[in-house]
Amino acid sequence: MASIGGPVQSKPSNPASGNGQTFRGPFAIMTILFFMWGFMTVWNDILIPRFKDAFDLDYFRAMLVQLAFFGAYAVGSLIYYIVSLVSGDPINRIGYKNGVIIGLLIAATGSALFYPAAQLCSVTITAVDLKDAPAFAAKLKQPADPVSTYIAGRLSAANRQALAAWPGTGELGQALQNGVAEDLNKIVVESTIWDEGRFSQVKTRPETLELVKKNPQEGGKLSRLNRLLLEDAYPELAKNKQQVAYPSFLIALFIVGLGFAMLQIAANPYVTILGPERTASSRLNLSQAFNSFGTTIGPIIGGYLIFQVFNRGAVHGADAVKIPYLCFAGVFVLLAVFFKFAHLPSFTNTEQITHGAGALKHPHTVLGMLAIFMYVGGEVTVGSAIVNFLGTPKLGGLTPEVAAPFLAFYWGGLMIGRFMGSFALSDMRGWLKNLMVVLVPVVAFGVVSFKASAGDAQHYGLLLVVLLVAFFLGKASPQRMLALFSCLIIGLLITGMTSTGDTAKWAILGVGLFCSVMWSNIFSLAIEGLGALKSQASSLLVMAILGGAILPPLQGKIADLSKDIQFSFIVPVIAFAYVAFYGLYGYRAGRSKG
Repeated sequence: MASIGGPVQSKPSNPASGNGQTFRGPFAIMTILFFMWGFMTVWNDILIPRFKDAFDLDYFRAMLVQLAFFGAYAVGSLIYYIVSLVSGDPINRIGYKNGVIIGLLIAATGSALFYPAAQLCSVTITAVDLKDAPAFAAKLKQPADPVSTYIAGRLSAANRQALAAWPGTGELGQALQNGVAEDLNKIVVESTIWDEGRFSQVKTRPETLELVKKNPQEGGKLSRLNRLLLEDAYPELAKNKQQVAYPSFLIALFIVGLGFAMLQIAANPYVTILGPERTASSRLNLSQAFNSFGTTIGPIIGGYLIFQVFNRGAVHGADAVKIPYLCFAGVFVLLAVFFKFAHLPSFTNTEQITHGAGALKHPHTVLGMLAIFMYVGGEVTVGSAIVNFLGTPKLGGLTPEVAAPFLAFYWGGLMIGRFMGSFALSDMRGWLKNLMVVLVPVVAFGVVSFKASAGDAQHYGLLLVVLLVAFFLGKASPQRMLALFSCLIIGLLITGMTSTGDTAKWAILGVGLFCSVMWSNIFSLAIEGLGALKSQASSLLVMAILGGAILPPLQGKIADLSKDIQFSFIVPVIAFAYVAFYGLYGYRAGRSKG
């Protein structure tokens, strides 16, 4: 999703940020970091359809991917907030640089855990899986058991002879265990072993019967069905390891989210103090624009790797994610080492820390927390549903590998808007500033025209024109922009809910364009006028990222109950309606005109 973080104000003991000096090298390094976590965060939108298909999940359970990831933001921020109340702000003591390193190492740990999680759902049978090999072998020798007759008849001649010679007591030889496991693996990947009469005496589990109804004939689902049938018929085989595989992935994502929460807490304010305060918002928008560049190309690369390169038919579908995430772990470790030895300013703050919960006494801050909750939840909800949305018959029934690249249009919209915001808030001369703001969507349209079909370019070009007009109408006032952009998003969502074909598709994909600068506008309005309480309010606002964990599963549940994923977009409609309210009134609640 979009970079989550705002212009957190800090007063570092190092006066560099206050004397006009700009640290261009460190800022460039931080921009690379913003790109990396944007590139990885958007992969959640690829994991949702991948896991939904691999584990036969409903929409609600598939959306738990976002609950695990963004729930970690809320948990991590809450822990950080409590620690800061008890003993002072940790980042102010250890420095922003060390905070970034800690976040990277936590994220690397979570990414590495994808490998053992994927191993849990492997359909491959090994000798280790034969926990009670003698009992299993004894069943294979029972001629009255139709399943055993079928399986034994497909073992190699050597293994059948060895089983026939086995006295029925004592341990099996290691060679025989390995040979039987090898034969079972051949059976698993071949034509289905299911036959209603053959398994009439076997107590099959609901998940097995559910997969039987789908009657897979080839690929990973067939292998999974055969593995489930063998486990039902022979409890001696390892219990269904997939029962713990999906929760293991969610735990790994939660740890990645904890690492990213630490990165957000450290990196966003770090960027704001790497230069003059008057251009802090411009730097943050520029960093977030590169974050959005990561979210733009992430779906294209992620979809190609997960749905094509590593999606081998003979293995469980979730196995496709283990190598990419192992690579992520390596990249994060390398970045942590690089940050450790790079010459970066490590600002600390030794000033008196404000304790207590004073920020919660300000209504516009509390309402701002809810606005962040709704905005992040709405943005993530739309992005999470796009691949499945485009797979519906009304939208052409696109396969996941075909639909995934369209996520680039959604997340690319945030990149376009943030580059425009970066130029608009810079120190450029008025005419040059306006020229660059106009040039960004023009260049974007040129890229889309070169890469996409004429029809797709035409639809996206129209949305870019609307964005440009809305940007000039609302840029002078953050609250006006919130209200205007939210109303446009609501209109697009309702269009996507009530229409079909390209109209519905591009209405939903266009939502990303108008989400682009919402975070910074909500954030700045919510901490305005708080003085020494700004840091405390910032922690509370980051905590509100919980919306990205709560609203996607809620939309999934509505899609399951209504049997219509289009109708489920009512969730982000309500979310952005509240953001519009905040831009119209909530930002000034409890504050005097002065």
